[in-house]
Amino acid sequence: MDLTKLLKDQIYFKIVNFFHENPASIDTPRGVAAWTGETKNDSKRALSKLAHLKILTAHRVSSTTAYSFTRDSKLIKKIKAALKKGG
Repeated sequence: MDLTKLLKDQIYFKIVNFFHENPASIDTPRGVAAWTGETKNDSKRALSKLAHLKILTAHRVSSTTAYSFTRDSKLIKKIKAALKKGG
């Protein structure tokens, strides 16, 4: 996984940066869409990909899925370095 390349896409950068700066946050695609200014569908697609890459963790609850930041310290260090490069 090339984090730097992934983070060049603004939606991924916004989402990863938010969760990196707010590691205790949990949010839904609707909530993420609201604060990124992206559509709910685009946010949902990006969140799903980030969960597949283990950057986020998906928490399925009844009819929705909420997402939180990884707890993997090695991955967090890689994310931090990629974010410093500006994506």
